[in-house]
Amino acid sequence: MTTLAVTGPTDAATGAAAAVAAGAAPLPGAVPLDIVGAGVFSAAGPGLAALAGPGVASAGAAPDADGSWPPLPVLGVTGFDAEAVLGRKGLRGLSRTDRLAMAACLAAATAAPADAGERTGIVLGTDVGSTAAQADFFRDTFTRERPYLVNPSAFPGTLMNSAAGRTAIRLGLTGLNATVSGGALASLHALRYARNALVNGHADRLLVGGVEEASAAGAWAWHRAGALRPGAALGEGCAVLVLRDGTRGGTDGHAGGGEPLGRLLACETGYADPVAEGPLGVAGRLAECVRTALLRSGLTGDDERPLVVPGAGARRGWAAVELRALREVFGPLSASRVLRVDGALGETHAASGALRLAAVLARWQAGAGDERAAVLTAVGQDGSVGAAVVTRPAHS
Repeated sequence: MTTLAVTGPTDAATGAAAAVAAGAAPLPGAVPLDIVGAGVFSAAGPGLAALAGPGVASAGAAPDADGSWPPLPVLGVTGFDAEAVLGRKGLRGLSRTDRLAMAACLAAATAAPADAGERTGIVLGTDVGSTAAQADFFRDTFTRERPYLVNPSAFPGTLMNSAAGRTAIRLGLTGLNATVSGGALASLHALRYARNALVNGHADRLLVGGVEEASAAGAWAWHRAGALRPGAALGEGCAVLVLRDGTRGGTDGHAGGGEPLGRLLACETGYADPVAEGPLGVAGRLAECVRTALLRSGLTGDDERPLVVPGAGARRGWAAVELRALREVFGPLSASRVLRVDGALGETHAASGALRLAAVLARWQAGAGDERAAVLTAVGQDGSVGAAVVTRPAHS
């Protein structure tokens, strides 16, 4: 069994860590989920491999600006041609969020086709859906002759679950269909939701990920709130992963053949009131989430350290909170054990967790690093925190 270093103050979590190290069983929930496919569109370029190549160190192209954007650096998705991927039919009525999610789901489903009889569904993490579609629609209620003289065909695109619903229709998926709103935690909430669904038998195969579009309305919100650190860019993108129960038949956990890209062992979320408990309280709650995720994974000990993948690097103040939590659990962190993607992809908010997980899988596919596991963390401005643990395929 792979083992990881867990250090920090004495509490229930570290007491449990000692118990596991002594041979006790890990906490319930350590059911492995195989990640067998991926579809990615990001500022690094289309596809999983782009996140491991030279493109990840360069900036993506900014969305078309017409003077309505704030003075804020924006990294748009590179090499994305919705018409080439999805075809021209029905494209006009889709928001950018719909197009990114649909294209990523199609790419993921193509990379890992369903086995006969599998119940396939979608779990998509988002913030509020398409900010551009919502802003345009609500603007019409003020500028049109009457509030009710809006374009009715534009309304579906304003709904938070538009992308997941339209994608399921497009791909003919009749299984579980869920949209999870959670800001910076959206992707981890989606992973946790999907994990529970698969473990409890509500689906056999799920397309799981997060999506975030760049829009003038959204960029203005970030700019006026001053939520980004100086020089940080706003980003967009979508990453969708195909998850299956790793305990279900076959040598690799699924009948389709081939070793998985990675295995999701745990995903934990929590909350601490940033006003009542302060930044230290949020950091402490995040540290607890990391410890619990490690324990659920059965990963503890002191002879190996995981790759750490933080998500708050582009947000003012919150990177320090996240780093404090990670140091509380793992002690000093060497640069070789930390993977950061916000400099290349920008602040991708709801899509951040899924894109960072895709970057980990791309790293392992490329044969980089020697770590056997990765820990992804996330912290939101409202005090929401989360952590996920994924392990590396044996062959990479």
